[in-house]
Amino acid sequence: MKDTGKANLRSKLESLAKDMGSTYFGIADLAPATRRISEQSGEFLTQFPRAVSHGFVLADGILNTLVHHKNIAALSNYWYYVYQIVNPRIDSISLLLAQSLGRAGFQAFPVPSSQTVDRTKLTGTFSHKLAAHLAGMGWIGKSALLITPEHGPRVRWGTVLTDAPLEAGTPVDEMCRDCNSCVKGCPAHAFTGQAFDKPRPRSEIFAAEACDHYLSKRETFHRACGICVYICPFGRNK
Repeated sequence: MKDTGKANLRSKLESLAKDMGSTYFGIADLAPATRRISEQSGEFLTQFPRAVSHGFVLADGILNTLVHHKNIAALSNYWYYVYQIVNPRIDSISLLLAQSLGRAGFQAFPVPSSQTVDRTKLTGTFSHKLAAHLAGMGWIGKSALLITPEHGPRVRWGTVLTDAPLEAGTPVDEMCRDCNSCVKGCPAHAFTGQAFDKPRPRSEIFAAEACDHYLSKRETFHRACGICVYICPFGRNK
């Protein structure tokens, strides 16, 4: 594909995503993460050298109610908004992007917006935050979430893996520095305080089992919490 063709396809994909409500859009070069992808999902996903990453900014009016995280009405509203409204929209965007890539003659694999495929490791098919990080839209913070400079972790991500040779972004440096708001605020004590400033196992940053155990005791609240999203200084309107 010539450079003009790459640019035109990228522009078409970005317009499609943003017309559907995405705020963030970028392309990730997955070469630095090939081994990690293979270990998490299997060799079949390593056939895709690129990822199209798109992000939907969540409404502050809903996220700010998470300060009342012990209130069933506040938590139920948050859960419904994220999992019943936003996630299906993200999946729709990913599907349209995959179809557009297919019409352009490329393979595409839309990753579900929220899915656990390994109940032992508590992992999904592919890490959306890894794609967003490699695309240059933010860094993985001490909360193990993707943190954007403008909206912090208040973004839900979608990913389409592809073999289209699109020009990729450049990862940005970690900016959590000495901040430990998420570490101190987590009711499950699931964060170690380590940042994703270098490739390291998720377990060194985030005890997924502790989070899952805490959520399992909150079935009345739809297994919702969200404190790590609410409390992050990046993107928080005080």
